[in-house]
Amino acid sequence: MRLDLYIARRFLTSFLRVFGAFLGILLLIDLIEQIRRLSASDLSEALILAALNVPSNLYRILPLLTVLAAISLFLGLAKSSELVVVRAAGRSGLRFLLAPVVAALVLGALAVTMFNPMIAASAKAYEQRSAAARLAMKGGTGTQVLSLSAEGLWLRQGDSTGQAVIRAASVSPEGTALGQVSFHIFAPDGRITGRIEASEALLVPGSWQLKNAKSWRFESDNPEATAVLSTGDLAIATDLTPARLRDGLGTPAGMSFWQLPEQATALEKAGFSARGFRLWYQMELALPLLLAAMVLVAAGFTMRHARFGKTGQMVLYAILGGFFIFFLRNFAQVLGENGQIPILVAAWSPPLIAVLMTLGLLLHLEDG
Repeated sequence: MRLDLYIARRFLTSFLRVFGAFLGILLLIDLIEQIRRLSASDLSEALILAALNVPSNLYRILPLLTVLAAISLFLGLAKSSELVVVRAAGRSGLRFLLAPVVAALVLGALAVTMFNPMIAASAKAYEQRSAAARLAMKGGTGTQVLSLSAEGLWLRQGDSTGQAVIRAASVSPEGTALGQVSFHIFAPDGRITGRIEASEALLVPGSWQLKNAKSWRFESDNPEATAVLSTGDLAIATDLTPARLRDGLGTPAGMSFWQLPEQATALEKAGFSARGFRLWYQMELALPLLLAAMVLVAAGFTMRHARFGKTGQMVLYAILGGFFIFFLRNFAQVLGENGQIPILVAAWSPPLIAVLMTLGLLLHLEDG
């Protein structure tokens, strides 16, 4: 048990070193990019934006960080001849790998259940601050905020002339038609100036085309007393497009792990496809197994004595193996999102394939 704890501690130390190195590199790169985007107008704001954006980038490459940490661990143990001592004590290679594999599983579980919600919050804050910074640079005041709830879809759009809050009971998958729509019109000072109810709203270039609409115009501080009713087809100007409407729903990667099932259900009720969200949920569940597979990949090539030579070549093979699994995971994700393969196959097959292949390699090297 003491040896297992020692090996697990060495692996976690290696992971923290790799994580810190990539954190510094990505923070510097992102800071330069934010300064370029903001035209160097506010260095502190650029630093805040970079700090909010870097965690999500690190989370995406977490499997690659794990394989690099495992390579560092096994090279360090081989250089100090600790691998030879452990084997001389009668412990097999597979038994030796139990500690780093369990540590990778625990690390993956913590990343999904604890770090993922914090990363989602930082990504949301980054999007809000980045959008505000872009609007400030352009001198505009228009905003577009979209969210889903049990009551349907809520959308806010506006410009310098005022704001409009839109609620729709359903949305077409293409994002071009809303059903059972309500528009609440607000003046720039926040005062409500009108309300529109329509059975359907079609999004065409430059406007919403409302069918069977009822419109109330409020002319005083007491809207109910002076409301003016008109009926018929109406057109409301907008710069929204179907693509921007779909993008406004957000991406699974920018959402907390615990909110993914609820968001998928809300999307399906609104008429959208939730396949991407359900696939991402399963991929998050499979992340601990993927990190364990990365440890096994590194072990298959670098858990050997330094006197055997070709260390650089074996390290290159381990890195290429990690990149191949990472690419296979992304490729399976694309196939799963497009419906080419089932969600469970897309999410779980890459880590399972990696584990089985590396176990076969390790068994061949140990007992073959």
